[in-house]
Amino acid sequence: MTKLFEPYPLAELTLKNRFVVAPMCQYSAQHGMPNDWHFVHLGRFALGGYALVIAEASAVTPKGRITYADTGIWNDEQAAEWKRITAFLHANGAAAGIQLAHAGRKASTALPWRGGFNETAAEKETYAFESWTPEAPSAEKHGPNFVEPSELSVEEIAQLVEDFAAAARRSDEAGFDVVEIHAAHGYLLNQFLSPIANHRTDDYGGALENRMRFPLEVVKAVRAAWPKHKPLFLRVSATDALPEGLTPDDVAEFAKQAHAAGTDMVHCSSGGFAGAAITAAPNYQVPLAAAIKQKAGVPTTAVGLIVTPQDAAKIIDDGDADLVAMARGALDDPNFPLHARRALGFTTKDDYAAWPRQEGYAVQAMDKVLGRT
Repeated sequence: MTKLFEPYPLAELTLKNRFVVAPMCQYSAQHGMPNDWHFVHLGRFALGGYALVIAEASAVTPKGRITYADTGIWNDEQAAEWKRITAFLHANGAAAGIQLAHAGRKASTALPWRGGFNETAAEKETYAFESWTPEAPSAEKHGPNFVEPSELSVEEIAQLVEDFAAAARRSDEAGFDVVEIHAAHGYLLNQFLSPIANHRTDDYGGALENRMRFPLEVVKAVRAAWPKHKPLFLRVSATDALPEGLTPDDVAEFAKQAHAAGTDMVHCSSGGFAGAAITAAPNYQVPLAAAIKQKAGVPTTAVGLIVTPQDAAKIIDDGDADLVAMARGALDDPNFPLHARRALGFTTKDDYAAWPRQEGYAVQAMDKVLGRT
């Protein structure tokens, strides 16, 4: 029998199963404020049986947004709107997480679903259009279609550490159960970690020990601000997949030190810099989660085109990771955990109780007619 549906303890939180919704940017906010779109987008995953729903990368400062339509948690008004969402998630059986983020030199970019800065004057007013100069470890553009950033001073780095801590305090006030620090996908903390983007010559650049300094300062500050009984996740790119970039050994060392500083779980993704040699395929990042778990001796979450119940179960049962996270697969099937129960043979009467009470009895009746039970 698979462990996929067994509870999983983290600090003083127990997840009801091993399914996680990974953060997915919606590019649908104004002034960083979550709204009804985010409420429905996230709420449906609680109805679908996921144990933990992690809200999208939410900026700790206005300059930390990837686009002007990103959510944020840099002020109390945003925290109050998030509280409405966390309350719904809790009421429907899911733990609520939020990813604290800063885009660094990948900030102030166009909305992906627009494909460019083609907003009309009216749309700019309606959607609260903004543009700004990004900030980064070094004053180097991410690529030809990005804005050249300014190099962060030591004083500005110290302020960002406090900004992350303040965002963690607001996340607690907003009712979140989990905070995830975003140190992946070529964004600010990943930029400091990687020799591809970090060309500083001070204590924050050079050897891996120095490149880890700022990300670890963030981990320590967030851990101090975040209640001890609540789990702290760390999202990493387990490899830059470039000859001159971070390797799994580098990231395992970072994960090990972050764990010593208070993180409870490492959420393992990959890439983030142009030219990365990554070919997406089903379960393509699972070996990275297994490698970080083994090399760093820390619990991990696997993510990356995990699209069948059988694969999800195998990942957990083989010990490659402790949790499985879904993003695009969750968009495609918000009820994936509930459907996985049926696919893996969980078809007793009690298993329909996993559905919301407004729905389970009706699905059971449908299954009876279709001969599924």
